[in-house]
Amino acid sequence: MRVIVQRVKSAKVRIDNMITAMVDKGLLLLVGISRTDGSVDADYLVDKIAGLRIFPDEQEKMNLDIRETGGALLIVSNFTVYGDCRKGRRPSFDIAAPPAEAKVLYDYFVEKAKATGIPVESGVFQAHMLVELENDGPVTLICESR
Repeated sequence: MRVIVQRVKSAKVRIDNMITAMVDKGLLLLVGISRTDGSVDADYLVDKIAGLRIFPDEQEKMNLDIRETGGALLIVSNFTVYGDCRKGRRPSFDIAAPPAEAKVLYDYFVEKAKATGIPVESGVFQAHMLVELENDGPVTLICESR
């Protein structure tokens, strides 16, 4: 699994011009799932992301995790995270899991995140979403399970 983690002041998802999910301070997670990923990968990444010390403390050093700040997660499925642009001009998505498999693991990832006690909102799997965010920092990281 590969997750693009963005620290945000706010983020929201719109589908058909309606806001379907939104968070204030927290993390926007763009989640990509590969053909070889399983629940162990999701478990690892939820734990890793929940513990990332990427929020500023009173000295403005990145020293706090999302729980310590009272932030929330906005989780959005995004197969393009596995786009391979090394050859030609059209990205290849051969590494990405097929939609039916990816949905099962995406749903598992969202439920695991909710089990941490961190407030969680999520996008709609396979929907065309407009994602708005106010990136804080900007702080953007890539977390991978392998």
